[in-house]
Amino acid sequence: MESVIILVFVMGYLAITLEHSIKIDKLIPALVMMAICWALIALGLEGFSQWFDSSEHVLLEGFGSFTSDDKMHLMEETLLHHLGKTSEILVFLLGAMTIVEIIDYFDGFSTIKDFIKTKKKTKILWIFSILAFILSAIIDNLTATIVLISILQKIVKDRSIRIWFAGLIIIAANAGGAWSPIGDVTTTMLWIGKKVTTGHLIGYLFVPSLICMIVPSFIASFLPVFKGDLEVEEELETKKKSKFSSTMLYLGLGAIVFVPIFKMITHLPPYVGMMLSLGVVAIFAEIYSSSKFSLTEFDSEESDAHAHHSPVHQSLSKIELPSILFFLGILMAVAALESLGILFNFAESLQDSMPMLGTEMHQGSHKGVSDLVVLLLGVGSAVIDNVPLVAASLGMFHEPIDNELWHFIAYSAGTGGSMLIIGSAAGVVAMGMEKIDFFWYLKKISWLALLGFLAGAAAFMVTRTLF
Repeated sequence: MESVIILVFVMGYLAITLEHSIKIDKLIPALVMMAICWALIALGLEGFSQWFDSSEHVLLEGFGSFTSDDKMHLMEETLLHHLGKTSEILVFLLGAMTIVEIIDYFDGFSTIKDFIKTKKKTKILWIFSILAFILSAIIDNLTATIVLISILQKIVKDRSIRIWFAGLIIIAANAGGAWSPIGDVTTTMLWIGKKVTTGHLIGYLFVPSLICMIVPSFIASFLPVFKGDLEVEEELETKKKSKFSSTMLYLGLGAIVFVPIFKMITHLPPYVGMMLSLGVVAIFAEIYSSSKFSLTEFDSEESDAHAHHSPVHQSLSKIELPSILFFLGILMAVAALESLGILFNFAESLQDSMPMLGTEMHQGSHKGVSDLVVLLLGVGSAVIDNVPLVAASLGMFHEPIDNELWHFIAYSAGTGGSMLIIGSAAGVVAMGMEKIDFFWYLKKISWLALLGFLAGAAAFMVTRTLF
């Protein structure tokens, strides 16, 4: 049964990558794959001999001897656990996307657009790469990608050129997210799991992450697509700017930055802070638009009337729900593989086939082989998903807090996902926002991401000797 589930996952994955060839939206195979994988688990529950407890990050012993009722109860709990964790990300994403849409409603991104005086493509490339690197560390790589691609859409009108910029934004955002405890889901997992501390994480990973961003941007600046100046449409210059543009931009970004602060103070999940931030931004948006609006409208005529005036209602209507559901399908399908211990066994097979990393990482031949294991983890995070792979590593390795192993895992899992467009949350969102083709990204951007990943990894191997 496990082989059948893996086969379903592979076929679903292929259908997602071949979206433009088979003319079926990637949302459909993602949801079908997720549902079938969990249905097969439910039907074959009696035959499984192992189960991965995601809440404890350990493989349960003696699962085969559990009663049918115990197995079913455990499966339901696991499914609920994964749905809860996935929903946290989706609700957080919905809040961030709505705030971005509200800022856009007031033309707030024109404020940043006004700061970018240059029309030279290489300068714009570096401006966006640096912004992505810094913003992702503060507001996380997912939100930073949403914000910057929204700004990019206002500045670069030619989509064939814009998707190149978007590809470099994905690389820079993932690099920026790796050195911050709140910049990426995986670094947050390691931080909350007491495997890394903020000071050491920044110390170990800032320089490697910076190099991971600089190398692809530097190489890309020599590519023909980034030569010359942007063509600006004259009618765009005459567009009247809202008097609340700057206010809403700073309020919206400030509200997003407030989310990790709220989390550190209250220890509540980030989506709670994001909902508070959305509520505050929505209040100001309603006041500025002088529109009476309730989030719950029962009078359809009144609701329709408000839809034309309320920035909140209009922003909610512009949310990319297909992208949200696609994210749900992917994460829950990967969760199915994780629950059966398939990902855990994959990571363990790497451990068994190569000399294991441990306290002897700086002694003898263990160092090179150990590095290869973690680099393969980075490649694996691009192919599958970095979250379950890091979750598996939390259960496998037992090194103390701030051991260099955890920091290298944070770097590899965080930046390795840039090598494929569906290898990271930032890439998935960019794919949805710009309708970027999987194979276009593979041909045009993946090699840049690989070079940046390897350059940053080499830098880590040097900088770790300083600690």
